Amino acid sequence: MLDGKQLTISEAHKLLKNKQISSVELTKACLDRIEKLEPLVKAVVTITADLAIEQAKKADDMIASGDCKPLTGVPAMIKDVICTKGVKTTCSSKMLENFVPPYNATVVEKLNAEGMVMVGKANMDEFAMGSSTENSAFFTTHNPWDLSRVPGGSSGGSAAAVAAGEAVYALGSDTGGSIRQPAGFCSVTGLKPTYGRVSRYGLVAFASSLDQIGPLTHDVTDAALVLNAISGFDNNDSTSVDIPVPDYTKCLTGDIKGMRIGVPKEYFVEGMQKEVEDAVKASVTKFEELGAIVDWNVSLPSTPYALAVYYIIAPSEASANLARYDGVKYGFSYQNTDNMWEAMEKTREIGFGPEVKRRIMLGTYALSAGYYDAYYLQAQKVRTLIRREFDSAFEKYDALVTPTAPTVPFKIGEKAQDPVQMYLSDVFTIPINIAGVPAITIPAGFADGLPIGLQVIGKPFAEEKILKVAHAYQQATEWHKKKPKL
Repeated sequence: MLDGKQLTISEAHKLLKNKQISSVELTKACLDRIEKLEPLVKAVVTITADLAIEQAKKADDMIASGDCKPLTGVPAMIKDVICTKGVKTTCSSKMLENFVPPYNATVVEKLNAEGMVMVGKANMDEFAMGSSTENSAFFTTHNPWDLSRVPGGSSGGSAAAVAAGEAVYALGSDTGGSIRQPAGFCSVTGLKPTYGRVSRYGLVAFASSLDQIGPLTHDVTDAALVLNAISGFDNNDSTSVDIPVPDYTKCLTGDIKGMRIGVPKEYFVEGMQKEVEDAVKASVTKFEELGAIVDWNVSLPSTPYALAVYYIIAPSEASANLARYDGVKYGFSYQNTDNMWEAMEKTREIGFGPEVKRRIMLGTYALSAGYYDAYYLQAQKVRTLIRREFDSAFEKYDALVTPTAPTVPFKIGEKAQDPVQMYLSDVFTIPINIAGVPAITIPAGFADGLPIGLQVIGKPFAEEKILKVAHAYQQATEWHKKKPKL
């Protein structure tokens, strides 16, 4: 953010490298913007102004010595579910309200090595459970395009911060759409890498077989630059996959002639907003104009079961992961009793919000002795079917294209009392996490001034292909250049 203009990472890097601005100047501009806009947007849980200036000074020293990497000195926002040494990591929960990690997540270490400047920790749905950022224990984040509407979730703070120009880019996490759905709602670019491509070490666990960290940026080029920095094998993460990381910027040629793109019919459902469907179909036509070979009749028949599968597997894993918050080792602890069991019960009663409790109960039920076979085991079998359908589709197609969400951003409070309606807003993003494949969301238009997102899905570890397709679309359209007027 400089002189009222929002910069991409590429633009900021060029200015920094040519010494037209300093990282300190750029960082101060972002911090000023945060101070000015936070009363409206409420995207940030913890503003790290002193640390940011200190990191910016170090970045300026790096640049002066000739060491100017693509992310050096560029201000970033980190979702508050990713551990940052010496800086509070709350997961937007009362349970971890005062938790300060003694170590950095691997992705934070990797960004620090690039010369990152962290301006703050972004608000989110508590423990990453939600689609609207209304489940934060602290406050609801507002969509910069319309402050009466949600920014999506759970990485709503990360998406809103980038859209509002409070940071040049952000990191989020995606368990069932938590990067892509808010990116779509806020008209930014959001990438969920393949499961195992980016280390989860230091990501506070929600559902360990689904969670993945990824970037939220202004455009596809920036997403490729961040993915370059955070990808790679990590011994600290047993699910990290040891395969080479390419330079993702090399695939951004703008040329997709002859690429095969499939449009799965199961992603155009009853109850979907007509303007969203029209915008997505217009985008697919644009791919045809760019020379891609489009098949409009792809079928992924198990897709309708993905939502049910997700709401068995994710809460089951959450109930196991969140058992560690017992008030003994760290986090909130209820002290006003001599009874150990009451202390643990009260800790969890007070520390967790209603959505987290709901999912723990769902998961505990699904894993209980009488129901494990009927629910959890069945869900895992259907998960295998969903994965196989994607595998078989990618034998024929380079990428699949779908809507990101069935509607534009909804009003704050509109779905708060109806969990099922809330869960349905992730219906197009959830299958991707179940299958563990990569997907990127890009801006694809507006309905009544509200953003519409387009999702491009690829086969495992083929991030280059979805980046290539998404980049070609952005080269031919202007949607990603439009910014909210705050």
